[in-house]
This record gives sequence, C-alpha cells and structure tokens, in this order.
Amino acid sequence: MLDRRWLGYVYCLSAVIIGLDQISKKLAQSMLNYAEPLELLSWLDFTLHYNRGAAFSILSDAGGWQRWVLSTVALVVSGILIRWLYAIRSNRGILPIGLSLILGGALGNVWDRIQLGYVVDFVSLHLYDWYFPTFNIADAAISVGVCLILLDGVLTKN
Repeated sequence: MLDRRWLGYVYCLSAVIIGLDQISKKLAQSMLNYAEPLELLSWLDFTLHYNRGAAFSILSDAGGWQRWVLSTVALVVSGILIRWLYAIRSNRGILPIGLSLILGGALGNVWDRIQLGYVVDFVSLHLYDWYFPTFNIADAAISVGVCLILLDGVLTKN
C-alpha cells in the first residue's frame, strides 16, 4: 500500500486537476462566445462548446438519458480508481500519478455533467481544415493519465 503521505499527494493532484478544470471552464464560459473561435496560435483556438455526450460527442443527440448513464459510469470508475490507488502496494513510479490524473479528470467532467447537463469544452487544436475534437483540462488529464498507466505497464516488470 502507498504510504499515507504519498497517497495524500496523489489525491491532492486529483483535487488540483478538478480545481484547474472548473476554473478554466468558468473563465471560458465568461470570456468566450459559443462556437466563436478565439485564435491564439495558427494551430490553437479557444472555442466554447457544450458536449452532451461522451468522448468525441458520442451519444450527444441521444435525448438526455446519456447524462445520467455517463455520470453514473464516471462515478463508478472514480470509485474503482480510488480503491486502486489505495491498494497499490508501493510508491510505484508513475502508476499512482496516472490514476490520479484520470480520477481528477473524470470528476471534473462529471461535475459539469451533473450540474449543467453537459461538459464545457474549449480547447481546439487544428491543422489547416482538420480539427481535433474540442476538449478541456479534464480531458487532457485523462489522456495523460492513460498514457502514464500504459507507460508504467511497459516499464514495470511483474
């Protein structure tokens, strides 16, 4: 099991991700007009979008039931992640950090989904006319967390 201090650090990291995510979403909602890009760089815009579905807006037109199903799934996964973090046997490198990033991202997005009925997205990456789906800090934390877990799996010999 992780020592209590290390466990506190990883839970703190999740809380920081939630806080940064929520603050950035509030700023985006107050400073951006819906679907009007604010160009920062030739390949980066801030564009406010509301995602009523899952990743890449899957199920966004499903009629409303997806709000509660996706919220329930995110809360169940968050519970599993909390249990997994608690059960880790040692201060194993990057695995706890990856899990913590996923936990913070999942809870940041579920907060939006429960409170607003949608997830606030605003970061838009693109190359000429090709656009990556708009995302937020929670989504980025989840993606980095998954990469860290995969990297831990490659680097750790069990």
